[in-house]
Amino acid sequence: MNKAMLQSLTIENIAVIKHTQLDLPDGFIVLTGETGAGKSILIDAINAVIGERASRDLIRTGEDTARVAAVFRETGAAGELLDALEIPREEDGALLMSRTIMASGRNNCRINGEPVTTSTLRRIGATLLNIHGQHDSQALLNPQSNMGFVDAMAENEALRTEYRVTYQRFRALKKQQDALRMDEEEKARRLDMLQHQIAELEEAQVQPGERAALQKRRDVMQHSEKILQALGLALRSVAGEESAGAAGLAHEAAKALESIEDLLPAAGALAEAVRTTAYELDESVTELRILLDSVAFDPERADEIERRLDIYYRLTRKYGANEAEMLAFLEKARAEEASIAQSDERIIALEGEIAAAKEETIRLARLLSKTRREAGALFARGVIAELADLDMPQVRLEVQSEKVPLTAEGGERMEFLISANVGEAPRPLAKIASGGELSRIMLAMKRVLAEKDATATLIFDEIDAGVSGRAAQKIGRKLREVSRGRQVLCVTHLAQIAAQADCHLYISKTTRGNETVTRIEALNREGRARELARIMGGEEITAAQLAAAKELLNL
Repeated sequence: MNKAMLQSLTIENIAVIKHTQLDLPDGFIVLTGETGAGKSILIDAINAVIGERASRDLIRTGEDTARVAAVFRETGAAGELLDALEIPREEDGALLMSRTIMASGRNNCRINGEPVTTSTLRRIGATLLNIHGQHDSQALLNPQSNMGFVDAMAENEALRTEYRVTYQRFRALKKQQDALRMDEEEKARRLDMLQHQIAELEEAQVQPGERAALQKRRDVMQHSEKILQALGLALRSVAGEESAGAAGLAHEAAKALESIEDLLPAAGALAEAVRTTAYELDESVTELRILLDSVAFDPERADEIERRLDIYYRLTRKYGANEAEMLAFLEKARAEEASIAQSDERIIALEGEIAAAKEETIRLARLLSKTRREAGALFARGVIAELADLDMPQVRLEVQSEKVPLTAEGGERMEFLISANVGEAPRPLAKIASGGELSRIMLAMKRVLAEKDATATLIFDEIDAGVSGRAAQKIGRKLREVSRGRQVLCVTHLAQIAAQADCHLYISKTTRGNETVTRIEALNREGRARELARIMGGEEITAAQLAAAKELLNL
């Protein structure tokens, strides 16, 4: 599979960089320039396009947006991830990533033209390039990060993932068992409370909608005297008592009209309408009598309604605002009661599952430990050999492994110890190594791990801090070796390193009116010689410095 090396980089409105496009070759590329010209900004732009955190402060003053776009010549190891995320591949095999940062704080990220999140950009970016800066050297001082180097040497990624999944399952089962093994007295108290709550709700026989119906019935009974008076008056008016009521009078009116129907035809139609009204009044009389019977005040029924409503009032304070919530509480209480009753059975069942999960976790932890011990020894020998080439022939590196209780990382703690001089006992890096030594140790480790790393583009940001002279020349040689078969970009202040690059990019800053503009250009051989002379001697380049620079290039 071809490796996905960075082919081109376009930067717009990132800090002092207004617009620039870089076409990058394979091999060893160095970036030099005066302090403040924008070398660190270039690294920030690359970090942004691979999904790392990017602040709005990166946007050039006076602009609303900033944009970075990177083209990688091949998808490389990112191809399978693109397929899994259903992001289409380009026909020529290239991969285009872009990110627009807005003053509002929003980001517009795309891969091959498809909108993606910054987290997706970061996942893809991690397979395409790695950036190593001075913070990586400082990471060597933290024992927690040391195991990562050994795991990289052992190619333990799949094994570590399998172990972590098994370990997390083991921990989850233990947590579940611990929750079930609550204090027996607490369990008894909880069970007693649940049984009381269930009995109270079951005895109440809660019915959805019952309380509202009871409240309406109570309202009727409380106003029964008024209702009876009104119904009685209505009944007397319609049915009548001693004299004819409205219904009887309507019948008499209809009969009178019917008697003159032969003489006055219009009276017949009117008689039919009045007769219909009379029948409706008869029906009203029947309904009024039924209503009167239903409203009759019953003291026993009134007391029963009040008792039932009082039960609902008490239940509301304990189990929910309405009947639906009360019934839901009842079902939940029944489920918990069953769970507690069955907890002993579940505890017994869990013991078997936990034993199996623990056995598998221990097996994988031992396998991890074995691979780490073997890889640690190989790693230490490889780093020692590389350090000898970097003017540190007396340094000895040991990978110390200490057994610890199982964690998500395994069953050991690992730390790098070094002995800087013959006869000295190995001690932690933090107590011995200087800044320059840390830079060389980090580079030696990267060199040893180079063949294990599938990432095609490596970026070293001032990894040469604290070194000079012959050591710097050897660091340059190591970087050149690492670049074979891949792409290495290095920001440097040292001529000894810059002289060994396949491509030299120069970053400069100029002022035009009220704005500052950064320019990046690829130097030809003459330009490289002048830049190396400037690095070695300053702004005033002498003939001797220029001759020394050309000699350095020839070497």
